[in-house]
Amino acid sequence: MITAGVITVSDKGSRGERDDISGREIIRVLQEMSATVIEYEVIPDEKEIIKQKLTEYTDGKKLDLVITTGGTGVSPRDLTPDATLEIIEKEIPGMAEVMRRESGAKTPHAMISRAIVGIRGQSLIINLPGSPKGAVENLSFIIPALEHAIDKIKGDETDCGL
Repeated sequence: MITAGVITVSDKGSRGERDDISGREIIRVLQEMSATVIEYEVIPDEKEIIKQKLTEYTDGKKLDLVITTGGTGVSPRDLTPDATLEIIEKEIPGMAEVMRRESGAKTPHAMISRAIVGIRGQSLIINLPGSPKGAVENLSFIIPALEHAIDKIKGDETDCGL
């Protein structure tokens, strides 16, 4: 059973000025894959807050999977990947590359995504875009590898052969 947390990074959402559809959609997808969502919250686009929440979910709550939505683009307030890079121990570029490649087949805007996927401790952290459609699509592209990745992060030594 995968334990998960979802963090929506949105200034407007954190002030109650925007409904967080993306976060709820991610939770729905995670529940469909039998993950247990332990934590969910909406926070502002503030690097130190993002870092603090990621660290709380990984080091404190020891969640298997932490997904962020929002703040992955090139706007001045898009700081999620920057915060993620500062706290992860290992990057998993292949997952982010797959998300960009598959999204690029649907929209040219995918090429400006700065989303990061990485490991902190025994937790997998995934940055997803802020749009509901983009978040769900990007997550769907990497779902086939999620359970295996989490097992390996937790120390599973069985062979990786399919």
